[in-house]
Amino acid sequence: MRNKEMLLIPGPTPVVDSIYDALAEETRSHTDPRFTAIYKSAIEKTKEMLKTDGEVFVISGSGTLAMEMALVNTVQAGEKILIISQGFFGDRFIKIAEAFGIEAEVLQAEWGKQVNPSDVEEKLAEGNFKAVTITHADTSTGVVADLDVLVPLIKKHGALVILDGVCATAAIEEDMGKSYGEEDAKIDVILTGSQKAIGVPPGIAIVAFNKTALAAREQIKRVPAYYCDVNNWIPIMQDPSKYFATPAVNLIYAYEEGMKLVLAEGMENRYKRHAAFGKAVRSALAEYGMKALAEEEVAAATLSCILYPEGINDTEFRAALAKKGLVVAGALAHLAGKAFRIGHMGNTTEEMLETAVALIGETLVEQGLDVSTEKALARFKEFSLAKA
Repeated sequence: MRNKEMLLIPGPTPVVDSIYDALAEETRSHTDPRFTAIYKSAIEKTKEMLKTDGEVFVISGSGTLAMEMALVNTVQAGEKILIISQGFFGDRFIKIAEAFGIEAEVLQAEWGKQVNPSDVEEKLAEGNFKAVTITHADTSTGVVADLDVLVPLIKKHGALVILDGVCATAAIEEDMGKSYGEEDAKIDVILTGSQKAIGVPPGIAIVAFNKTALAAREQIKRVPAYYCDVNNWIPIMQDPSKYFATPAVNLIYAYEEGMKLVLAEGMENRYKRHAAFGKAVRSALAEYGMKALAEEEVAAATLSCILYPEGINDTEFRAALAKKGLVVAGALAHLAGKAFRIGHMGNTTEEMLETAVALIGETLVEQGLDVSTEKALARFKEFSLAKA
């Protein structure tokens, strides 16, 4: 990779040379047949990855736009949604709901833990929830949601399942053709972005609707949106030579290349690789006295929130790593200064993560801790991809 730094944050993630090369291709008209063929390919590859029986929307925007698009096209003002929040980013749906007059109730898990399914069951039994949002892997806590438990619970009560896959898609299984837990318990909407496990620069919002979710849009006479209205995008997704809004031409080049790499590796291989990387990193850092916020059974394969041992200054620690060429992220909300977050997804390699473990150990020693880099590296190799 031509990257000068190891960008091991929860996103954006490292970009490989072939994606950079695609991004740098000559900018063409958005109606040029050469571009529209690439756009069509990107759309088809996204459908293949998510296995929807409905439609996917690959448009210019961030993950937040994808969240808004998922909600405004399925839930009307005055209707209720339940937000299953396992960290900071689950709560973003509250503000989006408020902006569109949608009633939102929240089940907030203790940070580092999953929401209790019995609490979900009790809340859904109150009735009249049009949809339930789930953050698949919360970027603030590194906790993964248990879809096999949550999806059938939600469908039992007749609500739509809206899955925020921003920090999970292409790394943790998300299959819209699969029944989770029980027959016909399926995900209705998946939303994500280009810059995390897909490994493409930021700027592409991706939303997938199944037929049930598309039917929910048709039941809404008029959505309070224009750019976000999926009905304005369906003709373009079916025939990219048509025009609604100018796409980010070069980012579509890059995204299509990223999707080629995702599918070429194979989804099962990607799931196994990410699970192995996550376990290896957390196991290695535990040798330094650095505990993951999430217990292993609920830990996400894509990123980890790591608590500092006593005596480590967050700002000094991350600045020292940055000088060595390793960039990690600070923690959010009440964990700010008490933890850091490390991404291990997308185009990140085993060699990069092994180097990161070594640099973290080196930095801890420089800051006065008595730790063994050799033991941590041995632990990493025990759980790494080669041993998976």
